[in-house]
Amino acid sequence: MADREVLTYDDFGVACRDLAQQVVDSGFAPDMILAIARGGLGLGMGLGYALAVKNLSVINVEYYTGVDQRLEMPIMLPPTPAAVDLSGLRVLIADDVADTGRTLEAVRAFCADHVSEARVAVVYEKPQSVIKPDYVWRRTEAWIDFPWSSQPPVVPGGLAH
Repeated sequence: MADREVLTYDDFGVACRDLAQQVVDSGFAPDMILAIARGGLGLGMGLGYALAVKNLSVINVEYYTGVDQRLEMPIMLPPTPAAVDLSGLRVLIADDVADTGRTLEAVRAFCADHVSEARVAVVYEKPQSVIKPDYVWRRTEAWIDFPWSSQPPVVPGGLAH
């Protein structure tokens, strides 16, 4: 097993299209894509375009505070979508990875009483996830280097690469 799974931007584009095809092939037609910030934002956008879904919403959940450091339970940060905006919709929840699955579990529970159906799409699923996503691009046990988070933040006076 490799210690790291490296996702490139090119592979991410392939993942978005492959996941969209899985959704279409399953017969699920989402009314809304609910992207989990921050990691699910890119996937939410990619799926929105690939599935021709213009109704995108964002939910911000804090769980990881560092590499392998997390809060005891995920915390939803405001603003959260209003329940009335989700009422009766078929929602596709998008995130970058189902690692422990606790973030996805919290978001699915948030949606449960309001939506007609919620399904989950992730780029990666890890074996220990308590949630088994409906749509998965890859499964891995390795640490994942995402192209958007594998480099340190840009600082004033720093050179862009």
